[in-house]
Amino acid sequence: MAEEHEQGIGTPTESPQPNSLGAFIRKARQDVSMTLRDVEDATHKEVSNGYLSQLESGKITKPSPHVLYALSSALSVNYETLMQRAGYILPNAPRAAGAKHGRAATFAIDNLTSEEEGELLKYLTFLRTQKK
Repeated sequence: MAEEHEQGIGTPTESPQPNSLGAFIRKARQDVSMTLRDVEDATHKEVSNGYLSQLESGKITKPSPHVLYALSSALSVNYETLMQRAGYILPNAPRAAGAKHGRAATFAIDNLTSEEEGELLKYLTFLRTQKK
């Protein structure tokens, strides 16, 4: 049973839909021959093996962009693809002139540390207060 949990194998009723985010992440993890605990270690415990198991089984369907970024790095998967599968951005969706992008663009910068991300968000908040 521990082996099944470690490999992320659930009962048939827990299996996510074939095109779901959970199934995609499970396949990506298996493609790089990583266990749930390997991913937890690779994300520096930002994504626990229990959380990842629930995500893969479809119990969690909308993880935060931060979690998706950690998984994209650990599994060598395109971050934008994970964001699309989670429903944050539409594939190749053109944005209307003047439309706001939301928060996704902040997380799309490669190699942005948590500290840098926090500082960037603080600076953006500062800039917005100056325009009022």
